[in-house]
Amino acid sequence: MALSALTIFFGVLGNVTASLLFLSPVPTFWRILKNRSTEEFESVPYIILFLNVSLWTYYGLITPNGFLLVTINGFGATLQAIYILIFLIFANTRMKVKTAILVVVLDVGVVVGAILITRLTMGLEAQIDTIGLLCTCVTIISFASPLAAMKTVILTKSVEYMPFFLSFFYFLTAFAWTVYAILVRDLFIGIPNTTGFVLGVCQLVIYAIYRNRKPPLNSAAGGLEEGQNEPLVIS
Repeated sequence: MALSALTIFFGVLGNVTASLLFLSPVPTFWRILKNRSTEEFESVPYIILFLNVSLWTYYGLITPNGFLLVTINGFGATLQAIYILIFLIFANTRMKVKTAILVVVLDVGVVVGAILITRLTMGLEAQIDTIGLLCTCVTIISFASPLAAMKTVILTKSVEYMPFFLSFFYFLTAFAWTVYAILVRDLFIGIPNTTGFVLGVCQLVIYAIYRNRKPPLNSAAGGLEEGQNEPLVIS
């Protein structure tokens, strides 16, 4: 069945806002390129996000009318691959080894393994259900990033590590894909994005509470580096 105009609208809206989220780490990587060093930045968020969007891209390929899923997640996968490549070039030896191992195990092993196992052993409907469930689980695990950002704001009483526009577009993206999921009746898209929508609301509420407060001089960021509080839920 063809997608309705309303479904396409929310799908395109989700694509636009998700693209902005995918591009949010660009200042961080521009800094890495200028300094020719990854400093204290971690590659794990980008490795997990590459796993996430790669699985969603494949889910879109095997799902009827999955074009909008394929376009945004394919774009996201391309950007994450570039980010990871920059890490592999400019990180110290220990970080390069860690990044390479995680890429091989998660981004190659899990993705290729999931595709091969489902294609070789299952019919199309079972493939959709299995990959959809895997996508949902990985996305829910990815909520560690926005949760960490909210915890940091509460502990430091500062919104420095949870910028308003990042939180707003996170909220808007999750909202758009939640509505899209309802319109196309897809639980696998709906469950993680509804959860992401709730988290987005919580982020905006926390931002409103702490936006005018000055953090204590001895406050710590809790290990959350600049540019690494971008949400990881995109579907």
